[in-house]
Amino acid sequence: MARASHDMQFWRHPNLSWLEARLTRDARAVHYARHSHDTLSLGAVLGGQSHYEYCHDGREHVVPVSRGSVVAMNPGEVHACNPGDDTPWSYLMLYIDPQWLAQRQPDAQGRFCPLSRRVSRNPGLYQALSALAASLFESGHLPHADEIEGVIGQALEVLGTSPQSRTGEGEVAARAAAFIRQHCLSPLSLEQVARAVGCSRFTLIRGFRRDYGITPHAFLIDCRIRCGQHALKRGADIAETALSCRFADQAHFQRTFKRLTAATPQQYRQATSAPWPARWPSAALPLSD
Repeated sequence: MARASHDMQFWRHPNLSWLEARLTRDARAVHYARHSHDTLSLGAVLGGQSHYEYCHDGREHVVPVSRGSVVAMNPGEVHACNPGDDTPWSYLMLYIDPQWLAQRQPDAQGRFCPLSRRVSRNPGLYQALSALAASLFESGHLPHADEIEGVIGQALEVLGTSPQSRTGEGEVAARAAAFIRQHCLSPLSLEQVARAVGCSRFTLIRGFRRDYGITPHAFLIDCRIRCGQHALKRGADIAETALSCRFADQAHFQRTFKRLTAATPQQYRQATSAPWPARWPSAALPLSD
């Protein structure tokens, strides 16, 4: 019988504000809708298998990944990664501030250069990420910042960068995405976005689907959820966060939050605003929200 629970842990440290880590030990019950992150997301599949979906250069990609795979998602890149039915799946994810990274990329010129490869099976990089997961979540030993930076540097070298390959840059969809990010906490209609970037609704929707793999409305909701995550990290009240992020009510916010992050707002707030390391309670346990 499939277990309805999944075991998640979240790691942060006050001296490493540019980094967050997440370990999921059994994600067979997890399902992510397409979403994005403000950070560079770097992960290692520690067990099981899943399918990594993302949109790049106007094309949809679905890549099978399994134990030994390393995956990467550039900031703002819409993606989803989900296991098959009742397929055990465990993974480590690092969420890295792109501005911090930009200072360490030789060709960045102060702006983060996207990674050119999304999937790798480089054994050295995989072993380094697996060892980092063990240090952060199992041994209780806090690795030195230089060790963590070394693993990230290794990932940049293996996955490569492509300064000219920013998805949709200079096109209608990219201008629309920037407008939505800037105004996501205001009332916003498709007509307003299309007018702001000087195109028709049809052109906007078609270009957005091509470059991001989702509709402008889905992207707006994703941006609002990311704003909610930032508020919850500061310990904000969930009901107030729901309203400030323009959700109809707390229940609507909670349903959407879990669909995009695989955790409830209460779980996320407990984990990210608590002293490190924090543990998300099993979904099988009663939750206060």
